[in-house]
Amino acid sequence: MKYGVIGYKGKMGRLITKLFNEKGHTSVLYVDKNSIKQTDIPEIIIDFSSKDALPHTIELCIKNSANLVIGTTGLSNEDISSLKDLSKKVAILQSYNFSFGINIIVEILEKFKTLFSDWDCEIFEIHHSEKKDKPSGTAFMLEKAINRKINITSARIGGIPGDHTILFANQGELISISHRAISREVFALGALKASEWLLSKKKGYYTFKDVIKEGLK
Repeated sequence: MKYGVIGYKGKMGRLITKLFNEKGHTSVLYVDKNSIKQTDIPEIIIDFSSKDALPHTIELCIKNSANLVIGTTGLSNEDISSLKDLSKKVAILQSYNFSFGINIIVEILEKFKTLFSDWDCEIFEIHHSEKKDKPSGTAFMLEKAINRKINITSARIGGIPGDHTILFANQGELISISHRAISREVFALGALKASEWLLSKKKGYYTFKDVIKEGLK
């Protein structure tokens, strides 16, 4: 595929570019702060940068009729509304976490949440010290899957890509469900899978759960 990267100079942007090129895809659009280079029309644009870049990302998708894979965190309801408007023109895959493991846990929580309806529940998460949103979009994904308001404890320390633990407890038992991202490469791999999956779509709004579900069929 021909693809573009928003925030190509960032940590995730560099990982995505390296992995996609290794898999035989061609980068034809490079975008970063005050910098844009385009050599061809991208079929897919990947954005893991900042919510501040969203208006420009949407503009580029419309201009190039390119599908969008977006993993930007901290999006507002207004931002999501803008993406859903864009999805009437191109296909969009939006998720706060592109890890296969986290999205499998979301599926598990959604399936079994009623069994834990009478249990106490807490979510603990740790991310690297440069992460701006707190709690993370992933923590809110987990809370939404459980379908009730849950206390979320967040820490921002060191270079940890992402640790998430969901605790369910009653008076005599404790169940812990945990996920640890060992490297940011797991998110680049997810972005690759999402981009390849989205390539055949014409328009519509999707999440990484759609990719996972198709793989489970």
